[in-house]
Amino acid sequence: MTRTERPRTPGGAATASRDAYIVVCEDDGPTLELLCEHLALDGFNVLPAPSAADALHLCRSQLPDLLLLDLTLPDDGALEVLREIREPEPGSCGLTSPDLPVIVLSGQRSKARRARALELGADVELVKPYAYAELRTRISLLLRRGPSGRSRTLQIGKLAIDLCRREVSIDGRPVELPSREHQLLVVLAGDPCRVFSKPELLRRIWGPRSATQTRTLDSHAARLRRKLSPEGSSLVINCWGVGYRLCDSLPASCPGTEPRSSR
Repeated sequence: MTRTERPRTPGGAATASRDAYIVVCEDDGPTLELLCEHLALDGFNVLPAPSAADALHLCRSQLPDLLLLDLTLPDDGALEVLREIREPEPGSCGLTSPDLPVIVLSGQRSKARRARALELGADVELVKPYAYAELRTRISLLLRRGPSGRSRTLQIGKLAIDLCRREVSIDGRPVELPSREHQLLVVLAGDPCRVFSKPELLRRIWGPRSATQTRTLDSHAARLRRKLSPEGSSLVINCWGVGYRLCDSLPASCPGTEPRSSR
């Protein structure tokens, strides 16, 4: 794929792209940026993942509709992501989707790794260099499979996040959140007790060029905290000088991030 090859406008993309969320895992910064730009112009919601750890976290916390996975990640990281998605470890934090469509992008010389990726459950393999039009077609075909029936709700104590409908409620009370606040909440809910650093949150939600937007993150976090905790309860905790986490500890009735409903 080259910078001169431009994708069609969203109106020319397949209807399967409407509201589809795609995790793009690529450790080369310029390639990741270019691919995300093309997909966004074609109407997809793009979740950039510059590392295997980022990809796995996004697959667990946001339950995307498709994963694009570069096989050239160091230390067989891509194969570990595939293995964890298809056969998650018992008790792993967050949700995974064993039937998540996966397209792997591989080099000409990585025949053994390509074969292993297909054995681990990759749906489609594209060998570099590939045409963006072919990638877009493959994505559309996989998305036409329709709903998979996998769980789409995160339940943490009284907090419920419906990932399919993009709805949030506290003890049954609906909470209206704009896009960025919703994304921030979903990232934090993917690992509720973990402290997410400000650079990581900025990269995941605002993109790789957002490192200096700390005040923007703080403002969104403050508004999210007020909406989730009008009575002052401890949701969205500011760990001063470091970042944010969702809560101090998980309620006894909620030993982990558990599915509540299916689509």
